[in-house]
Amino acid sequence: MSDYETVKYRQEAAVALITLHRPESMNAFTQQMRRDLTAALVRAASNPGVRAVVLTGEGRCFSAGADLKDGASETQSIQQTLQTEYRPALDCIVSMNQPVIAAVGGSAAGIGLSFALACDLLIMADNAFLLSPFSTISLVPDGGLNWLLVQQLGYRRAFQLSVEAERISAQRCVELGLANRAVPAASLLDEAMQWAHSLTERAPLSLAATKKSMRHAASGSWASTFDVEAALQDKLKPSEDCAEGVTAFFEKRKAKFKGQ
Repeated sequence: MSDYETVKYRQEAAVALITLHRPESMNAFTQQMRRDLTAALVRAASNPGVRAVVLTGEGRCFSAGADLKDGASETQSIQQTLQTEYRPALDCIVSMNQPVIAAVGGSAAGIGLSFALACDLLIMADNAFLLSPFSTISLVPDGGLNWLLVQQLGYRRAFQLSVEAERISAQRCVELGLANRAVPAASLLDEAMQWAHSLTERAPLSLAATKKSMRHAASGSWASTFDVEAALQDKLKPSEDCAEGVTAFFEKRKAKFKGQ
């Protein structure tokens, strides 16, 4: 399948690289890009040969957010656009079995920030920044951004960074836990792909179950999380990969996982 109109899709071994491709507009989201990104994410999620995904942006920016020049829809409200055009892509990132790494160069702002923070892991160029600019145009953070920021930062810090539209540097993002790593800008994509390839060597059933249980834990109780873990453990224990992992441990060799 060829690339989409506004998104590039490439598979390298077991890693799917999805690139937002509107560099002339700082990868700002249009209706077409929302459709293309959803399709690309679903494609990766449904491919058993994909064990990790890297999401990045072409050019000098991850994404500047919604394209304000794209114009408001005459047939639906902003609420409908968020629910029917943005949410499917964000839901796919959250629910797919594979870990998704956001590789942020330049900046991630607005709904672009929502997509970056929705990913499981985040690596940034050392000269990049994150920005929630909604207060500057009298709008509210969206795409789940309020939840993402409050979960990570706590209410007071999240509120301050949003209402003051503060540019959060890469190093500060690492300190705050918004990003995992900050690397030289010139090596951002290489570092992200190397990270993704290293994850593909780990047990895919385990990664998927850990993602599911930790996503639940973010808003669930200790008791409900305990129940989720126990049920998942019951499914994983009889797997071929579990047997392979235990055997490899005792034989002091690297395990070869098949996702079975």
